[in-house]
Amino acid sequence: MSDSKPHHVVGVEFLKQNGVDVDELIEELKKNAAVEFVAYYYFTNLRSFCTGMDGEGIKGVIEDARLEDLSHFESCIDRIFQLGGEFPKDIVDFCKSAGADFLQSDKSTTLNEILEKCLKAEQGAIINWNKVCQMTHGKDPMTYDIAASILAEEIEHESWFLELLDGRPSGHMRRRYSGERPHTSKHSRSLDSL
Repeated sequence: MSDSKPHHVVGVEFLKQNGVDVDELIEELKKNAAVEFVAYYYFTNLRSFCTGMDGEGIKGVIEDARLEDLSHFESCIDRIFQLGGEFPKDIVDFCKSAGADFLQSDKSTTLNEILEKCLKAEQGAIINWNKVCQMTHGKDPMTYDIAASILAEEIEHESWFLELLDGRPSGHMRRRYSGERPHTSKHSRSLDSL
């Protein structure tokens, strides 16, 4: 590596010319990456408390959402670096930025409470990814495609938990396999061997 000044990044300059606040976008993507990573972690824990006959069906739905949240985390990593961003050096700081302490639970957490926690997480993710869509629509097609793909899956996840909580009909069809990621598979390859 040389000590010369950094190269001009044409891809970022075009985004700025299109009206994208690249620094703000990087921060939103980092926050959303943290939310998805932490949701994956907490959903892993929540799933373990879904016991008994009723819990088995719920466990499968949480598993689908959990693996897709991992895909969401991985879907935005490359884009953060392409835009010139970095992840925090400290994993604790990274996880704290997610603000997802509400997902903590233990064996006394009821199935209904687990579903409420999952619903709240999905609804927060919808708000977060919609914001990125609004920031990038018509200005940054690459980031918009990633955010819109994630948003589509988060909206599906919300409908799954609303179906379980409210008994409302939904178009929910179980995934062919856990981790299928119908919208984000093009952005994340880590689960391809499932």
